[in-house]
Amino acid sequence: MVGTKNGAAIDFAEFRQGWRVLLLSIAGVMISINAALLYGFGVLVIPLQQQFGWDRPSLQAAISFLFAGAVIGLQLVGWLNLRFGIKRVTLVSLFTMALGYLATTGIGGPVWTLYAAFFLLPIVGMGALAVTWTQLLNLWFTRNRGLALALGLSGTGITAAVTPPLFAWGVAQWGWQAPFVILALVNVLIGIPLTLAWFRLPQVARVAAAAPEAVAAGAPALAGMSFRAALASPRYWICNLALCLVVSAVMGMVTSTVPMLRDRGLTLAGATQVFSWFGIALVLGRLVVGYLLDRLWPPGVAAVSLALPAVGAAIFLSGSGDIVLLSLAAALAGLGAGAEFDIAAFLMARYFGLKDYGRIFGLHQGLITVASAGAPLLFAAMFSATGGYATMLVYCATSTLAGSLLLLTLGRSPQAAMQAHAAA
Repeated sequence: MVGTKNGAAIDFAEFRQGWRVLLLSIAGVMISINAALLYGFGVLVIPLQQQFGWDRPSLQAAISFLFAGAVIGLQLVGWLNLRFGIKRVTLVSLFTMALGYLATTGIGGPVWTLYAAFFLLPIVGMGALAVTWTQLLNLWFTRNRGLALALGLSGTGITAAVTPPLFAWGVAQWGWQAPFVILALVNVLIGIPLTLAWFRLPQVARVAAAAPEAVAAGAPALAGMSFRAALASPRYWICNLALCLVVSAVMGMVTSTVPMLRDRGLTLAGATQVFSWFGIALVLGRLVVGYLLDRLWPPGVAAVSLALPAVGAAIFLSGSGDIVLLSLAAALAGLGAGAEFDIAAFLMARYFGLKDYGRIFGLHQGLITVASAGAPLLFAAMFSATGGYATMLVYCATSTLAGSLLLLTLGRSPQAAMQAHAAA
């Protein structure tokens, strides 16, 4: 049965046409540098400490350099895609990222060599960041865009599950350099062949990218705003502010839940068991919200799902020691966290179109990355000033609610408004 946009059934026609692109995007998200190094970095901390004598706080700072490099890469990739084509930039990035991984095996001495490597890797691999794969999915999927994005971005969950044991095995066999060699091989043996075989643009995108003069002559073109027009749109900055508020709050709950529960007397096993519900709900939230975005008013779906971490923060604030309630709080935070990236990619495509998606979404993701990098510093300052987590939890509840309410001001998308006008 083929469903409509407002129906409950899933329209499988798009999936039959674009299943290769979907699988490629899942693989691309899995091996994207932010996912692979972020989720696998914990395994590297002790081996690097033992090898070079770097202390743990200094090692943790490497992730901030990774985020900083990603901010720059995200700004550049949209421009390069327009100039040279998405597929070409992606292939070159996968190759140069593999070379970057191999070069990282030569770090040593001062810790800044690690910082330099982590800063440069997302720049040389900019074309293989998640913005590329979301753009590809947005181009191929219209009726099932939310669900397709949810499935594609579920690659991060696979990376979170697979990378730590794979890295641990490599370190045990060959030392701290092994994970970087493994990542280089994954790019060369999986990323590049799959991209060569399955990276395809739909017809309208091929016309717009390869023959601008054909568009001028009346051929179909990608709809949407230019980058400059998006920058002048209040809706764009509403999305940016709202989602930055939500992301900063979720980052606080991600990094602070386990130590907060330990302070309340839970064992490490008990605290991690509670937090495991965050991961389970993250995957579930991503899929459910992706399904609903295709069928209901997107800002409403976004507002409800992104407000759920506020309820979780309120439960934590209550001081309850009940494991069931604490697990529910962690799950509510996970539901919001899982939905955020899908919502961002969906809203950017829906409200600003695909004409200049790479640069529009790239700037948004750069701002989100800055918020993600700055949030732990903010929460550390709050903890130092108060000696507890109450202030942080109040901030998390307030910012998620504020972000959710802001999204409700977006109104109907231009596409929906045109459809309503045509129907009238």
